[in-house]
Amino acid sequence: MLVEMRTYQITAGKVGEFLQIYEREGLEIISQYARLKGCWTKDSGTLNSIVFCWGYDDYAHRAAQRAKLAADPRWQAFTPRILPYLVHQESVFLAPVPFCPDD
Repeated sequence: MLVEMRTYQITAGKVGEFLQIYEREGLEIISQYARLKGCWTKDSGTLNSIVFCWGYDDYAHRAAQRAKLAADPRWQAFTPRILPYLVHQESVFLAPVPFCPDD
């Protein structure tokens, strides 16, 4: 399994609004292409940040699924809704060690 940790820094004071829009309008779409492993807000470090962890079988699976997501007209219509909230995005890939649980 490959986990992609995507961190979004959101405009100050807008985290709650961003999460409502994402849950209501985007989560169902992206969940057809990636497995949500968790979602958190940060209370330390870079504030006003949201961390999503998405699971994929491997890098090839992630590339294929992200291409399908990008081609989905529903996702294309959704992304302009959240772009005004984004200050910064970061994506980090986490590869499991042999004893890592496969949840």
